Amino acid sequence: MPAPLSTHDLTLSYGTSVIVPQLSFSLKGVQVTSIIGPNGCGKSTLLRALARLRPAASGEVQLYGQALHTLPGKEVARRLAILPQGPVAPEGLSVEELVWFGRHPHQGPFPLRRPEDRAAVAWALNQTGMTVFAGRPLDALSGGQRQRAWIAMSLAQQTEILLLDEPTTYLDLSHQLEVLHLAQRLNREEGKTVVMVLHDLNQAARYSDELVAMRGGEIYAQGRPEDVLTPALLADVFHLKAHILRDPDTGRPHIIPYALTR
Repeated sequence: MPAPLSTHDLTLSYGTSVIVPQLSFSLKGVQVTSIIGPNGCGKSTLLRALARLRPAASGEVQLYGQALHTLPGKEVARRLAILPQGPVAPEGLSVEELVWFGRHPHQGPFPLRRPEDRAAVAWALNQTGMTVFAGRPLDALSGGQRQRAWIAMSLAQQTEILLLDEPTTYLDLSHQLEVLHLAQRLNREEGKTVVMVLHDLNQAARYSDELVAMRGGEIYAQGRPEDVLTPALLADVFHLKAHILRDPDTGRPHIIPYALTR
C-alpha cells in the first residue's frame, strides 16, 4: 500500500528564497511521527505543504500515491486534517460551534446537521474530554482546553491522518502533556496517523514512534528515536553537546544538553 504521505523532488520557497530543496521522503502509516529541527529549517513549511496549504515550487506531495494537488479539496479534507500554529476563531464562538466546522468536508452546499454529523461531533468532543465544555466560549478556556477544542474540530473531520504544527507551543508543562497524551492515544486506540512538529526533543522521543530530523530544508535523519538522537546529530543539527540517557519509563533517549558546539 502506498505511504499515507510522501514527497517527490519537492521544492518549497518564499519568493526567490528556497526553504526546502528537492525533498523526497515518505511517512509510515498508523504511527506517531515527529518532525524536529532548529528554527528556520523548514519543519512547519513542510507540514503545511503536506496539507496542501503551501504550494510547491516544483515536485509534488502524494496522498496514498495520488498527487495531492490534483485531488478535490473536500476529498483531501476527508483524508487529512491539520491544526496549524496559533489558530484563531471568531469572538464568542463556543466549543461545539467550533467542532461543527470539522463536518464541512462531509456536507453538501446546503449543510444539514444529520445524525451522522451529530454523532461525529459528539465523538470528537468525547475523545478530547471537551463534552463538558461544549457550550463554553473558546476565549473562556485555558490554553490546553482551547488546544483540545481545536483538535476536536480536526477529529470531527474523521480523517485517517492528523497533522499538528507545534501543538504544545505557549502551553505550560501539564497542558503540553495533556495534548501529547491525546495525540498518542488517538494513534494507539483510534488508528490515526499522527504527524507533529515539535521543538522539545525529549517530548518528541517519548511520544513518537519515528523522528524526522531536518537541517537546512533537508532530511538529515529519519527513524526510531534511539537511532536518530545521536551525539553526531545533536552536534550537526542543533549544535549541542549533550548527555544522552535512557528514559526510565520508556527506554527512549533523554537528552541533557550541557554545551554548544559553536
